[in-house]
Amino acid sequence: MYLLKGFAGVDEPHQITLNVLAEKAWQSFFAKQIFVRGNTDFDYADWTLICLPDMKMDPELDSTRSDVFIALDFKKKTVLIIGTPYAGEIKKSVFGIMNYILPDEGVFPMHCSANTDESNRTTLFFGLSGTGKTTLSMNPKKLLVGDDEHGWSSSGIFNFEGGSYAKIDGLTVEKDPVMFNLINRGTIIENAVIKEELDYEDVSISSNIRACISVDKIETMKLDYMAGHPTAILFLCADAYGVLPPIAKLTKEQAMYYFMSGYTSKIPGTERGIVEPVAVFSECFGSPFMPRAAIEYARMLNKNINEKDIPVFLINTGWVGGKYGTGKRISLRHTRRMIEAAVEGELDNIEFFTDDKFGLSIPTNVDGVPPNLLHPERNWDDLATYTETVDGLVDKFKNNFKKFSHLEGIELILKGQPIS
Repeated sequence: MYLLKGFAGVDEPHQITLNVLAEKAWQSFFAKQIFVRGNTDFDYADWTLICLPDMKMDPELDSTRSDVFIALDFKKKTVLIIGTPYAGEIKKSVFGIMNYILPDEGVFPMHCSANTDESNRTTLFFGLSGTGKTTLSMNPKKLLVGDDEHGWSSSGIFNFEGGSYAKIDGLTVEKDPVMFNLINRGTIIENAVIKEELDYEDVSISSNIRACISVDKIETMKLDYMAGHPTAILFLCADAYGVLPPIAKLTKEQAMYYFMSGYTSKIPGTERGIVEPVAVFSECFGSPFMPRAAIEYARMLNKNINEKDIPVFLINTGWVGGKYGTGKRISLRHTRRMIEAAVEGELDNIEFFTDDKFGLSIPTNVDGVPPNLLHPERNWDDLATYTETVDGLVDKFKNNFKKFSHLEGIELILKGQPIS
């Protein structure tokens, strides 16, 4: 077994110490890359993680659902990861711990990336895998605070981690030269196909190709992994139905609704059996790792955006002019331009119009972006099919949100929203 000592959380008042006991040397190296480094001269850690990938559970004897078993014991402060070599379980287990304990300390834990600049304008990027959290936050004009997990305390934003764990399937130097060039000696790659060299475009074995990168290699990294309170919040989704606008400003009620919905979509080929786009709803953009009720996290978000008067935008990084297979993916260049306009305050004096399906407030113009791109219906050749598709997605939102209908105060979130 290999022992790695480290930390989660760079803000010391909200930091926990970790002992990671790994069966494989590369898993220990992964933990060294992903967790916060520092003076590890401690005898007893707050939490212990035990990783046994070669051990298998017997579902019949052990009453498990499969031969893989991942468990967190909050009394013994121990994590067991059995039957899987996937290193992401190490990272996400600690994320789950932080998501449970930090609200009691008055800290809002978040599945988001974050960047800032010399003027202390900090942006949060919420989103599920494949929506662009890492790519969009790694802006060469900005300082990266972190690409995946953060806390929001009374002092501002702080990273939980000391490394980057990026989804890189489909990556080429042409698509994202910044990310591509970060992958070099010392990077841990999982699930990639090896031919003459690693091929990130080959997803025949897995569409979840990952790279664990030391932040020492990121030139734009903010070295203290901390920033002030955000001045803008972005909810990212990759809408494979091609009907959501590429940018929309949300009301405070809509912010809670879309945060609790946590929408994106899977495209054909990402999993066996998926031949059409599939809507995915993951509460708070990280449902499996958020142990508390979604409404608790949503209320923390609402409190913070009200107190700081922070604008919230919905950003669709998915398709336009038709669903996946018919339409085309919104260009990264246009997405970055819209985000820049939102973050820099360019939209403050722009007129907005409201669509009649989602009730979203959409800017009439964004410099550097084709005007028709802001109107999803104008990019479809068949308006009847567009209407049928958008109505179908609205119904999916409504059906998903029914699980929250019993919660006290939920009617305030739904008030006046077309998709209520």
